[in-house]
Amino acid sequence: MQTLELLAPAKNLECGISAIDHGADAVYIGASRYGARAAAGNSIDDIKALCDYAHIYNAKVYVTVNTIIYDKELNDTLALCKNLSEIGVDALLLQDMGLFSILNEGSGTVRDISPMALHASTQTDNRTVEKVQWLASLGFKRVVLARELSSNEIAEIHRQVPEVELEVFVHGALCVSYSGQCYASQYCFSRSANRGECAQFCRMPFTLKDANGNIFEQSAHVLSLKDMAQLENLERLAEAGAVSFKIEGRLKDVDYVKNVTAAYSERLNEICRKHPERYRRASMGRCTYTFVPNINKTFNRGYTTYFFNERQQGMISPDTPKSLGEYVGKVKEIKKNYFSVASLESFCNGDGFCFFNSRRQLVGFRVNKVDGNKLFPQLMPRELQPGTILYRNHDQHFQALLTKSSAVRKIELTMQLTIESSSLTLCATDEQGYTCTTSETYTYQTAEKPQEQNIRLQLNKLGDTPYICKQLDILCDGDIPFIQSSILAKLRRDVIAQHLKLSRKKKEVHRSSANQAPCPEYKYSFLYNAANATAKDFYSHYGIKARSFETDKAQDKLLMQCRFCIRYEAGFCSKKGIKMPWKEPLTLTLDDGKTFLVKFNCNNCQMEIWAK
Repeated sequence: MQTLELLAPAKNLECGISAIDHGADAVYIGASRYGARAAAGNSIDDIKALCDYAHIYNAKVYVTVNTIIYDKELNDTLALCKNLSEIGVDALLLQDMGLFSILNEGSGTVRDISPMALHASTQTDNRTVEKVQWLASLGFKRVVLARELSSNEIAEIHRQVPEVELEVFVHGALCVSYSGQCYASQYCFSRSANRGECAQFCRMPFTLKDANGNIFEQSAHVLSLKDMAQLENLERLAEAGAVSFKIEGRLKDVDYVKNVTAAYSERLNEICRKHPERYRRASMGRCTYTFVPNINKTFNRGYTTYFFNERQQGMISPDTPKSLGEYVGKVKEIKKNYFSVASLESFCNGDGFCFFNSRRQLVGFRVNKVDGNKLFPQLMPRELQPGTILYRNHDQHFQALLTKSSAVRKIELTMQLTIESSSLTLCATDEQGYTCTTSETYTYQTAEKPQEQNIRLQLNKLGDTPYICKQLDILCDGDIPFIQSSILAKLRRDVIAQHLKLSRKKKEVHRSSANQAPCPEYKYSFLYNAANATAKDFYSHYGIKARSFETDKAQDKLLMQCRFCIRYEAGFCSKKGIKMPWKEPLTLTLDDGKTFLVKFNCNNCQMEIWAK
């Protein structure tokens, strides 16, 4: 049976616990440093607290150590990994091959690191069968695939490399470049995306020109992709061989984590109910919510399924990189101090809205008062017109629900009380078959009145524990004797305490395969992202002279490799025989004057951004 894992982001301990409460089977979180989101660091104590909480539900905690590492940082990084191994972290996400080689071989300055599962971060540029085969042969338990892959490509990777777990992104922000292969932020601002310091170059406004100086876009966000949403494609992803479904957002706040996690968890539960013989969730516990999950009410730039169904148009949000929220209708009429909306939605005092004006600029405002579909803003937006499309990017009522405690997660126990002449034994088995048992002696007394109701009442008092009793069987030869409530309460407390202490973490030991796959080669040596001597030595065994953009002066100024294509988006795909009316090369210019060349590698369906 295939387990399905919903993997949610955690900016901090609060977000991590909320992710578990709202249905995550696993959480990924950054440590104090060396994670691909430098602004999302957490202490060892907080990560340990998250591990302790998650493991109650047999959920897992993965820590991102997925930046490239400089030589002077390597020992500190190993010390961090040792600390993480000691607190029960289930896996590390890695990019740096120098760090990987030390952890995988158990050598290095910091020794006796307990074995942990090692996952190849999407930063290792995992878009081909050959790359995944190589990573699997090295000893990676899981590979996080590039966001750009179609369902057919994922299925082919699984067919050819069935021994490795495949993790796929299903929701959240999209980078226009293949992950790990973007150097624009480093080149322009000395902020490396491979060091967790991306300046979001692709969200900036550009002017697009051709070689004749014709302007086709003026200060437009032509590289800013919509957000990914694969909510309706989870079953097909599972059929393709994906086992982990990843929500992007380690910089997102807790309301995002709650809503999106709940939405995807409910969808995975539907799939498991539809195919009970084929799929089951990776962790335990069933969630109940005080709200109806709705991904449209959470930060989004509009949604796309990206390349899931192969290449298609409509992937970008050229007018703004900001959140639009949900479409709620069109402006019907405008009066002196209010306007009405043609909509079936319910509105609330304090709701936030936005619309595009005639210059394609996003305008936002809030309303102070609502009367049905009549909205009273504090100040009427000047360019609001009848017929204007309106979006709600802050739902006051929905936000209020998420601000409070909004979910309860309970693990179902099957309990059995065996009553003998001088002893009582209580067994409790959880959803994944783990059983704990406790016994107590007692003095047999004939009951003056029926005891079953009180027994059930006392053993079902699970209160604020993570458990709920699904079934209680009482085994007794003859009539049930009198049993003191205090004894029943002690049995209940003891068996629950055992379950809470039960360690379900398996020691992970991964070694490289005897049959080493060949290392895929890049055209430019800096694309290997080898920033320390250990990483360079690792690649030298394959006859590769590897370096990094950050530490070695790159002669070739290839800044981005993108599957997204401006030509295709505009309807001028050369493979379809459609001639582009623009004279190449095209250029992109930032407002500060920095200019970049746009090249089209049509044989490989790839667009490239080069420094000019």
